[in-house]
Amino acid sequence: MKRTTPPRPLDVEALFPELAAHRGTTTRLHPRPGSPLVSDSSVGGPMSWPAEEPWPVCGEAHGRGRGRRPADIHRYRRTLAAAWAREQNPGPTEEERELLAELSLEHRVPGASDVDPLPMIGLAQLYRRDVPDLPVGPDGCDLLQVFWCPFHAHGPGRYDLELYLRRRRSGEVGRVLGDPPQPLVVGSEGLVPEPCVLHPEQVTTYPFAGLLPEGLCARIDTWEEALEEAAERPTEENAAQPVRYQYDLSIPPGWRVGGYASWHTTDPYPMDCRACGTPMRLLLTIDSSEWDGGSGSWKPLEDRGLPTHLSSTPTGVTVGRFGELNVFVCPADPDHPHGGSIQ
Repeated sequence: MKRTTPPRPLDVEALFPELAAHRGTTTRLHPRPGSPLVSDSSVGGPMSWPAEEPWPVCGEAHGRGRGRRPADIHRYRRTLAAAWAREQNPGPTEEERELLAELSLEHRVPGASDVDPLPMIGLAQLYRRDVPDLPVGPDGCDLLQVFWCPFHAHGPGRYDLELYLRRRRSGEVGRVLGDPPQPLVVGSEGLVPEPCVLHPEQVTTYPFAGLLPEGLCARIDTWEEALEEAAERPTEENAAQPVRYQYDLSIPPGWRVGGYASWHTTDPYPMDCRACGTPMRLLLTIDSSEWDGGSGSWKPLEDRGLPTHLSSTPTGVTVGRFGELNVFVCPADPDHPHGGSIQ
C-alpha cells in the first residue's frame, strides 16, 4: 500500500512568496513492518552484500560484552504487539508479562574483549530507482547501505552513534552473503530495527526557519505569534491548533532522504566537511517516529484510522531521547567522512 501525505493546511508560498526561492524536495520513506527482499529498499531488511566482501565491523575499543539479545528484542515486540491487538481484553496477560520480563534481561558474553570485531547492524539499504532524492554515488553507484554500531559508545562523551555508509553499483554485487554476522548482544533496544518495507513519496519541503533570510524569518515569527494569540481566544473558526511553519509547513517528520535538516533541539550550526571544509548536504534522516502530537498533520492519509501510540514507531529505532539523526555528506567528495546531528 502506498502512503500519501495530506495537503498542507495552507499554501505557505501564498503567504510568503519569497519561500518559492527556497523550495526543495525530500523523499519520505514511510517504513512499515513487512518482509523485504534482498533486492528491495528497506529498513532493517536483508542487505545486498557480496559474499566475498567482509561484513562491516566496529573495531573501536568499548564495552560490548553485556546487553540484550537481538532475537529477544524482536520477540518482545511481537509479543507486546499481539497482546495489544486482541479485540477482547487487550494488553499482556500475566503469562505474557513474565515472558516480557524475561526477554528484557541483559546477558553477558563470556570472554568478550573491548576490542573484539563487533558486527555492525544493517540499518537500511536504499536503491536510487526507489528514492528520487537519493543522489547518484561516485562512479554511478545506485545503492546506499547504512550500518551502525549496536552500542552507544562513541565520540567525546562515549555515548554517540557510529555509522558506516557503503555505496555500490547494485548490478555488480554478484553472489549475496546469505547469513551475515550479527552482534550477540546490543546496548539498546532502539538500535535494533524491525524489518520494514518502504513506500517512498517525494514531497515539497522548505528550510528550517532559523536558516531563512532574517527578514523572512521575522515575518514568519510575527505571523505565528498572531495565530497563537488568536488561539487564546477560541472561536468556531480557530478551535483547532494553530498552524506552525516548523511543524506543519516546512520539514516533514519520519525517515526521509534529502531536503533540509531540522534544528528544533539546537540552534543551527555549520556542518562542514572535516576533510575539505565544504558545507555538507543532508543525505538521510533517521527518525524515532513517523509523526507525533506536534506533527500530526503529516500523518499519511492511509494511516488516519490508526492510533498513534501503536503505529507511529514502525521501525523500533530510537535516536537519542526519541529524536532524529541527520546524516550529512560532502558534495565535493562522497568518500570524505560523513557528519551527523541529533535533534
